[in-house]
Amino acid sequence: MLNLKTGKEKFDEPLYLESGRILSNFELVYETYGNLNQNKSNVIVICHALTGSHHAAGFYENEQKPGWWDSFIGEGKAVDTNKFFVICVNILGSNFGSTNPLSIEKSTGRQYRLRFPVLTISDVVKAQMKLFERLGIKQAHAVIGGSLGGMQALCFAIEFPNFAKNVIIMASTYQTKPWAIAFNKIAIEGILRDREFKDGEYDPVDIAESGLVGMALGRMAGHISFLSPESMDVKFGRNYVETDGLYELTGRFQVDRYMEYNGHNFPKRFDPLSYLYIVKMMNIFDCTRHYDSLSDALSQIRARLTLISFSGDILFPPSCMKEMADEIAKLEKPCECEYIEIDSSYGHDAFLVEVDKFEKYVKRVLDAK
Repeated sequence: MLNLKTGKEKFDEPLYLESGRILSNFELVYETYGNLNQNKSNVIVICHALTGSHHAAGFYENEQKPGWWDSFIGEGKAVDTNKFFVICVNILGSNFGSTNPLSIEKSTGRQYRLRFPVLTISDVVKAQMKLFERLGIKQAHAVIGGSLGGMQALCFAIEFPNFAKNVIIMASTYQTKPWAIAFNKIAIEGILRDREFKDGEYDPVDIAESGLVGMALGRMAGHISFLSPESMDVKFGRNYVETDGLYELTGRFQVDRYMEYNGHNFPKRFDPLSYLYIVKMMNIFDCTRHYDSLSDALSQIRARLTLISFSGDILFPPSCMKEMADEIAKLEKPCECEYIEIDSSYGHDAFLVEVDKFEKYVKRVLDAK
């Protein structure tokens, strides 16, 4: 059974951040599925991507859209909730319930806004470990994540090497490359230069009602990086919107309408400050920062590592994770590592959409003794 439950934990203790800043207190929202067995050995941690949340599977009451990885998590699915206890934590900085820039700063009694500290993936993972400790979870059967979630999974593997028996990383990288940073720059500039952003002092109610044009334009650029030329050909072709005239200056192709819909709806559900802080977190991610080299960082891993890339991913191309697999193979005492490249023309979002292409590999890992 799915047994969907949502929880929140408040920590009245300091979280010392990589930047040297301190969060004097913080909250984490999380969601669980399935049932924890008696010896707490069936835990699977799911790490969400940039704009995801703790709501990874199932339906909320009166909502028609399921969690973002519903095709992957549930009864009889790749991550089978009849066997496993699954937990997904809303990361620090996200506006879906965990401490974020719109949270109240204890020392001032006001929202942090731009006083919120810059966070790293390591900070996010450290906070989750505090949650698991409180919940009595000492070890996970597996940690699984894609994209920004894959960055978290890699941090779990390197920085907490005894926590997870298996780590599965999809469509991700060991450091964010300039190509991805360049796409993110469009969204960052769009938000910061939008007059309605008001240097971070905007009214969230107004933004939720009307959106933020600069953020919408940045999101459109992001959607280009999530797909691929081939998948856009299949999805839209050169089809024109039926009600628009071909010779109207503002007449649209179907792909135009898709970009408008996704771009302009996004700012109504995702806070612009949260977006800026999480994009910054992604941009500065580099698992080698505190080590002598990539091989030195990867030598810390004790978990069984599975790296799944997608051939059509232009945001984090297969070479990002193939390099990790090659470096691990050169180590004197390497962890067990399997690299799998999925033949896919969909693009970066294949890890969310084409579950049928990789679920057998995940099942094989999770069911192995």
